[in-house]
Amino acid sequence: MTQPTEAVVEIAGLRKTFGSFAALDGLDLTVHRGEIAGFLGPNGAGKSTTIRTMLGMYRPDGGRVSVFGMNPMADAVEIHRRLAYVPGDVNLWPQLSGGECIDLLLSLRGVRRESAARKTELIDRFDLDPRKKASTYSKGNRQKVALIAALSAPCELLVLDEPTSGLDPLMTREFTECVREVAANGTAVLMSSHLLDEVEQLCETVTIIRAGKTIQSGSLADLRHLRRSRVTATMRSGGRDLASVEGVHDFESDGDHVTFTVEDSGLAGITRVLARHEVVGLAVEPPSLEELFLHVYDDRAEVPT
Repeated sequence: MTQPTEAVVEIAGLRKTFGSFAALDGLDLTVHRGEIAGFLGPNGAGKSTTIRTMLGMYRPDGGRVSVFGMNPMADAVEIHRRLAYVPGDVNLWPQLSGGECIDLLLSLRGVRRESAARKTELIDRFDLDPRKKASTYSKGNRQKVALIAALSAPCELLVLDEPTSGLDPLMTREFTECVREVAANGTAVLMSSHLLDEVEQLCETVTIIRAGKTIQSGSLADLRHLRRSRVTATMRSGGRDLASVEGVHDFESDGDHVTFTVEDSGLAGITRVLARHEVVGLAVEPPSLEELFLHVYDDRAEVPT
């Protein structure tokens, strides 16, 4: 039996207001050791406010926030020694070189020479010229500096707020591999992103928020049960009888080619009917994270109160 892993971040009923505006209104979020957790929501949903509250930058107005079992406001120094944070818009010291910025960011975490080999490896992997002044860097190169500094030394929690902003596809792939490596070594990873395909490829669990509230949370496998799978089949004989199977929706037929969506409860019935036909092509696709995201953001989707 698999033992539950330690919760590194625990947020329950979090509330934060700015004047009359409720940025967070009862938000829940948990991240476990060794887990890569996706944090999804459009601009204004409360993702960055949640992260800043978790880092002790904002004082919560209600609810509970715990990082390593500690209070982010009272224990900020100890908490920050054990985590690394990469914002979505990185500002560097313009007169320092990229390498000097990396060293300074590491020193702020109390990391010294022991990270040199790992830093050199990451500079090569991310194809960064560390000799150039930070003032000459593009947005993508500034992002690389922050990522290299965050990944150059071990940490227990890696917080990523839109981390691939400005990176090209090749560097995004390198980033994905690096995050998987640190998670495999036990680091908890919280990644806020607008890129649904990136989250789907990298994250094991997802929390989707709207208007400062958690709408859906769980593993991708669990969340996919909320939507229907899409089935495409090519048969040498008919297939219209599939339309009458319980759980089948959106049925379309074009000669021997049929497409439809099906609830999980209807998959067994579909299998029995398909067995009566000469099937020459079959594809069953689970709902994508984008479909799940759009579903919970539909105006008709109920927001928990």
